[in-house]
Amino acid sequence: MDVNNYNERALLQNLAAGDDQAFASVFHHYRQRLYAIAFKLLNSPSMAEDIVQDVFLKLWLRKKELHEIQHFKAYLFTITRNHIFNALKKMAREQPIETDCYTDHIIDSTSSYKEYEKILQHAISKLPPQQELIYKLSKEEGLKRHEIADKLHLSPETIKVHLAHAMRNIRAFCLTHMDLNIFLLLFFFYQD
Repeated sequence: MDVNNYNERALLQNLAAGDDQAFASVFHHYRQRLYAIAFKLLNSPSMAEDIVQDVFLKLWLRKKELHEIQHFKAYLFTITRNHIFNALKKMAREQPIETDCYTDHIIDSTSSYKEYEKILQHAISKLPPQQELIYKLSKEEGLKRHEIADKLHLSPETIKVHLAHAMRNIRAFCLTHMDLNIFLLLFFFYQD
């Protein structure tokens, strides 16, 4: 699909209505990026493919909610990251104790993920209190914008603004504090 004709907001609304073509468009738009990230961290074509399939299965199962997500790329990256981390933990449990290149790769990838999580948590803690609270309610507790607005007695538009500022602040902090490999991985993912 031509990137210039890719209208994500419209596709997510169509997907919420059960449109298979909209799902196929989203799948083809992101599949290679997700595969590249998974392959870079897992060093296994079959596991990377499994991650992509699992992520898109999860999207299909949650399709009715997708049109409400404000930052779809970030949402998709978070799901992918979680699936990769779970795969790394499973690999670490199943591998023999002997050290080889593959085990070293698992350790390196797990360390990279832990480094990313540490930087992310530090970035979140640096947010102004209101942004931090709204970010956590949205990203960690999975509340929708109107639910956060009701809970905090604020307007949904105010929640949207705080969340946008929080995401921008977190992204800026993370990109200035993480190592080059993780930075390049995120840069690759966030390219259009």
